[in-house]
Amino acid sequence: MSATVTGAAIGAVLAFAGLVFGFWGFLLVAILMGLGALAGRVVSGELDLRALAGVFTGRRTSS
Repeated sequence: MSATVTGAAIGAVLAFAGLVFGFWGFLLVAILMGLGALAGRVVSGELDLRALAGVFTGRRTSS
């Protein structure tokens, strides 16, 4: 799926949530979409949580 189609789909979902549930519903949907994307990257192996934790604790650099 292209980035344009993905962006349009995300925008449509957020617009729908904003119209139906108001600001707080919009915010909740946006946060949950972000967490879902993060979980998907972890499961697919594109994101290593140990390396990320090391960056935030100062044990490793991001480069």
